[in-house]
Amino acid sequence: MSSTTRRTRAALATGAMALAASVALLPGAAFAATPADVAENGGAARSSDDSTQALLDSVQAGPAKNVILLIGDGMGDSEITSARNYQYGAGGELPGIDALPLTGQYTTYSLTKAGKPDYVPDSAATGSAWATGTKTYDNAVSVDIAGTPQDTLVEIAKANGKKTGNVSTAEIQDATPAVQAAHVAARSCYGPDSVTQCGADALDQGGLGSISEQIIGTRADLTLGGGSASFRQTARAGQYQGESLFDQAADRGYQVVGDAAGLGALTAADQASPVLGTFTDGNFPTRFAPSTATVGGADLAPQACTPNPARLSTDLSLRSLTEKSIDLLDGDQGFFLQVEGASIDKRDHSADACGQIGEVLDLDEAVQAALEFAKADGNTMVIVTADHAHTSQIVDSTPPATLSTALLTTEGSTMKIAYGTAAAGGSQQHTGTQLRVAGYGPGAANVVGLIDQTDNFFTIVNALELDRDLDGLSRDGTISAPAEVAPGTDFTVTASGVEGDRQVSGVYTPASGDPVDLGYVDVVDGVATFTVTAPTALGAGSVTLIGVQSGVELRADVLVAAGAPTPAPTASPTPAAVPGGSGTGAGGAGTTASGSGPLAFTGSDMVPALLLALMLAGTGAVLVARRRRRSVLDHSGAQL
Repeated sequence: MSSTTRRTRAALATGAMALAASVALLPGAAFAATPADVAENGGAARSSDDSTQALLDSVQAGPAKNVILLIGDGMGDSEITSARNYQYGAGGELPGIDALPLTGQYTTYSLTKAGKPDYVPDSAATGSAWATGTKTYDNAVSVDIAGTPQDTLVEIAKANGKKTGNVSTAEIQDATPAVQAAHVAARSCYGPDSVTQCGADALDQGGLGSISEQIIGTRADLTLGGGSASFRQTARAGQYQGESLFDQAADRGYQVVGDAAGLGALTAADQASPVLGTFTDGNFPTRFAPSTATVGGADLAPQACTPNPARLSTDLSLRSLTEKSIDLLDGDQGFFLQVEGASIDKRDHSADACGQIGEVLDLDEAVQAALEFAKADGNTMVIVTADHAHTSQIVDSTPPATLSTALLTTEGSTMKIAYGTAAAGGSQQHTGTQLRVAGYGPGAANVVGLIDQTDNFFTIVNALELDRDLDGLSRDGTISAPAEVAPGTDFTVTASGVEGDRQVSGVYTPASGDPVDLGYVDVVDGVATFTVTAPTALGAGSVTLIGVQSGVELRADVLVAAGAPTPAPTASPTPAAVPGGSGTGAGGAGTTASGSGPLAFTGSDMVPALLLALMLAGTGAVLVARRRRRSVLDHSGAQL
């Protein structure tokens, strides 16, 4: 048999198995069996009819206007099955997770720094894989094994004019949400106070800053989760040195909310007024109160899971956050939204069967909300998957030397769950098995078969038809400034068409004296605006604006002249757009070297520039910082 024939037969076999798996999950083709009928011939069957046509109907070609990616952290097949058994019975189904019509499996291995496979990954490496399309080492957040930042789905979608959202029941700095908004070597680099953890990534060490600081700079339209404690920390360097991160976010135009009432009152989330909602200092409390696994525990009387009295209000459930996010993001331009159910993993680490089951059920409700929107919208792709597998196993008999527990399911049967990768009090381990990935909507057929975690990135990029050349999206930028200004007059300089950048920095060069650093401003819908005060000295000067991520440079001449009219911005007749750095090509995955291209802007760059600006303030050429201060309240109502 030729190698070509073997490959063809293998591909056909893989496709057939994937289709068979998909048929079992077709909406309308499955039904919940009951204890009374599963003993009958065909009583446990999930497919009541030939599903061929229904499966064919579920395959829709792209593109998609919107994509919703839902992640169950640590949600392997065992975690899905135990939740289904407990809540709906062995013959039942999870109304959201089990309703997606197209299913596949994907591999999740990470890499060592030497580039060898690491068969059991962590959440940082796995999240980076689907967020950037690049495999990396455990602990790394959206950088490759050499430490080079990789553009994320949120960054790329935003640059292409899509609205973006990032939702988690964990601290929003945790690995899975962080991979869409930050680039650090160590996932524990949460805030400015994480000095040791951040190392060279800290702003005061010349890095891009902590995860919390980068979340603000990435400027997704909507960011919701826990982790308010890190945002109460104070910036140690950069343009906002000395301010809390909550104050910094408000100064940069964010709507900062900390409770269900504040979230419910929001009517818009966009680049002019993005939303930062943090509702707990740390992770969200779980749906169910914890259960305790012990050695021999599965021999004890089975228990039912009980509600957790510390759980947040239903207005802050994962389903509610998903619904609110969709409502705020839905619009003509389309959106990309990532939603994470985080504590499946965290409770699995703690051998807490009730905790992990409740979190699967929470995620399932969020999936239901996403599917309801997608079916009504008709142009939305939904993908549901996990980052890595975990320890818990449904077992037949009580293991003699490892932790276990017994639960009473909805059918009145006993389900034994064992945890065998750590002793009591230790942290149960991730495992290295492949995972289910399921999809619905335009382009979702690309999840069928055996794929890799990185394929999710390309499936989403292709479905949304995103241009990955972010440098190119800023290359045709223009600058506008008044041709003449009177001495001491405020005037506005604007960079437009710089969608590939998240910030733009500026330098004013007067007719005499040294250049003055204008700091940086955030790009809002492709536009960055500076307000500058002209010097008192007459003569021809210039303003240069530089895309922080792309390196694109724009220059406009401004004449300071006595008797000049009050300036009104006018387009520069010959805007100079000078590409800077090598950037990311349409088919590439990399970024430019530090100092000249994407993500090259660091805290240490700003410190000497700001000192120079203060020294030269006497010339009158200074940036007028007009920050919008907003009331930011912590969860007790105290002003931060």
